[in-house]
Amino acid sequence: MTPTPSWDPAAPPDKDTVFVVGMDAFNARFLPELRGAGEVEFRALLDFGEAVVPPPDIQFASLLELCEDRLAGFAQQGGRLKGIIGWWDFPTCALVPILRRRHGLPGPDAAAIAACEHKYFARLQQQRAVPEMTPAFAAVDPFAVDPKRIELDYPFWLKPVVAHSSYLGFRVDDDADFDHALQVIRDEIGHLRRPVDNFLAEAGWPDGTHEVSGDHCIAEEIISVGEQCTLEGYVFQGESHIFGVIDTGRTGRHRQSLSTYRYPSSLPEGVQARMKAAAAKVMRQIGYDDGAFNIEFYWDEATDNLKLLEVNSRISKSHTPLFRLVDGVGNFQVPFDLTQGRRPRMPEGEGPYAIAQKSMLRLSREEMDDAVVTRVPSEADIARVKEVEPQAEVRILVREGQRLSDLDYQESYSYLLADLFLGADSAAELDQKARRCQALLPFEFEPVREAA
Repeated sequence: MTPTPSWDPAAPPDKDTVFVVGMDAFNARFLPELRGAGEVEFRALLDFGEAVVPPPDIQFASLLELCEDRLAGFAQQGGRLKGIIGWWDFPTCALVPILRRRHGLPGPDAAAIAACEHKYFARLQQQRAVPEMTPAFAAVDPFAVDPKRIELDYPFWLKPVVAHSSYLGFRVDDDADFDHALQVIRDEIGHLRRPVDNFLAEAGWPDGTHEVSGDHCIAEEIISVGEQCTLEGYVFQGESHIFGVIDTGRTGRHRQSLSTYRYPSSLPEGVQARMKAAAAKVMRQIGYDDGAFNIEFYWDEATDNLKLLEVNSRISKSHTPLFRLVDGVGNFQVPFDLTQGRRPRMPEGEGPYAIAQKSMLRLSREEMDDAVVTRVPSEADIARVKEVEPQAEVRILVREGQRLSDLDYQESYSYLLADLFLGADSAAELDQKARRCQALLPFEFEPVREAA
C-alpha cells in the first residue's frame, strides 16, 4: 500500500533544490539559517508522517518507489536536484544513500550505512577497529527453537538489529526477563523484517550477516557504567573530523532512559581526544566517507575505560537546538554542506550561550504502566515558559485523549511526553532554568487498568 501523498508537486523553483526525507515542521524552521541556505530551495521529498511514522503495512520498497516517482516528476518539470538529506533513523537513513547513489549525488554509500545501522555487523566492524572498546555481543534469533543458546552471561541488553529510539530494547537479568522480552519481540518485530531486508538487499548484505535478518536481535554486554557522551562528526574526502561532544544524562533504576543532552561536554580533554581517535578508526574501517555521523561512548572514570555504544549514520536532530544556542547555527549545516560537495562550515562559540541542554520529560512505566493523557501544557503554559526564558523551545509529544501505549516507537521503560531546550551561561544556571520551566509544563493522566 502506498501512503496518500502529502507532497506538493508545485512547479520547481528557480534555485537548485535540496530534498529532505522526513521533513518535520519543528526542524524545518532551522534550515533557512544555514550558511549558504539562500543558494538553494529546501523541499520535502517525504514528510514526517510518510518516512518516520508510516502506516504499519508500508514497505521500504514502496517508500523508495514513491521517492523516485516524485523525483521523476520534479525532473520532468525542469527542476534541478542539488542534494538529498535526512536526519531520522531507519528507514530515512537507509533511503537517503540509495537515492543519492541513483542520482549521482555525493554521500556515503549504502553499504557503509548498513555497516552503521545493522547493529550486529556494526559490532563486527568495531571489534576489528577498536577491540578494547567493543562489548561482548551475540546474534539472537527470537524465533529459534532455543534462542537462549548464546555465549553471553546475564545481564545484557537485547534489541533488534535495526530499530530506533530504544524500541523493543530490554535489559535481561535472568531467564524470566529473557522470556518476557522474547514474547514482546516476537509479537512486534515482524513489521521490521521486510523493510530491513529490502534495504540490505539493495545495499548489499554485509559480510557475515546473511543469516542475521531484519527479525533478528543482538544481545550485548551491559556497558552503561560512568559517563555517556556523543561525538558529532563527519568524514570529508577520507578525513574524519569531530565538531561537537555532547554529554548524555540517564534516569531510571538501571539508567536505561535518556533524560538530558548537554553541550558542550564536561569530560576531560584527554578522554575526548581518545574517543575522537577511536571514531576515526571505526569510520575508516567501515569505509564511510563524505557523510555526517554521530558515535556514542561510555567512560568509566574509576577505571579510565572507554566503551563504544553505537554509531549512527546521521547528525542528531536532538542536538540541533543546542548547537544553535552555543555555536550560532544548527548541526544541519554539516550534512547540507556535504551534500553540496564541500567541507562543512560549522562555526564554534558564535551563539548567545556558553552551554545548552535538551531535557526529555518522561513518565516511568513503573509509576504508571499505561494511561490516557487528560491534560497537556496549553499554549498559555508554553507562553509562560517563553516569558521566563525567551530562548526556550518546547515540543509537546502527546495529546489529550491519547493512550500512552498507543504511542509509536517508545522505549520499554518510560513514555516520552515532551522535549525542552534551554541555554545558559553556566551549568548551575542551566539546572535552575530547567527546574523552573518544567514546573510550568503540567501533565495529567488517568491510569488504564485492563480487565482480568
